[in-house]
Amino acid sequence: MTNLIEIKGVTHAFQTPNGPLPVLDDLNMEVPEGELCAVVGPSGCGKSTLTRLIAGLLKPDAGEVWLHGEQVREPRNTVGMAFQNPVLLEWRTILQNVILPLEIVAPKMPKAEKEARALELLALVGLEGFEDKRPSALSGGMRQRASLCRAIVHKPDVLIMDEPFGALDAFTREDLWQTMHALREKEPFTSVLITHDLRESVFLGDQVIVLSGRPATRQFILDVAFPGPRVIDGLFATECVDMLHTLRDQIRIAQGRTTEEEK
Repeated sequence: MTNLIEIKGVTHAFQTPNGPLPVLDDLNMEVPEGELCAVVGPSGCGKSTLTRLIAGLLKPDAGEVWLHGEQVREPRNTVGMAFQNPVLLEWRTILQNVILPLEIVAPKMPKAEKEARALELLALVGLEGFEDKRPSALSGGMRQRASLCRAIVHKPDVLIMDEPFGALDAFTREDLWQTMHALREKEPFTSVLITHDLRESVFLGDQVIVLSGRPATRQFILDVAFPGPRVIDGLFATECVDMLHTLRDQIRIAQGRTTEEEK
């Protein structure tokens, strides 16, 4: 399977008044085309920095980032991004918000074609009939659905998601996990998901990468073997519980803690 994303020996530090603050240290990882890679790790270990490097918003101090066999040296319009805050524009309707990336990357596409593409996605995530509403008329979960549609409307090579469901209640979050699977079945894409929720990482991910404490490097890789169809009840299966225990132990290690210390 071809790797769509390759992180090769990436090291990065931020400059502060007290000197450099190392964030990533010789990080290596690959994401095969069509897979969703969930990234977990201690708070402040550099997960969001990783997304900015993949998107070309930052340049690493050392090492290389490659997408589709090309080295990333600047921002790319073939990357879609979804964040914890949907950041929808209140003066635009939901439909107008979703087609915004197409107005930027495909300005010559006929308006009717742009709208048809957006309406198809909105129907897929259960927002049919809400296309003419303003963002303030929608719930938080509905706004996040619209945000996901906007992030993939231009069919990006890769979708980067930085805690996109973190601000939602548990039931809405689980509902959106199912929505993500529906989107991936209909609109296959490669994705990197940053999350603090281990259940989310196992439910959505094809692989889970655990980063060490800062400066972060790759500590552990879990290949997710989800038992049967990905439905919420599957998370209670023995296989999933075992994977969650493994990830939790790895997070403890990344934090410099041990199971014995917690007893």
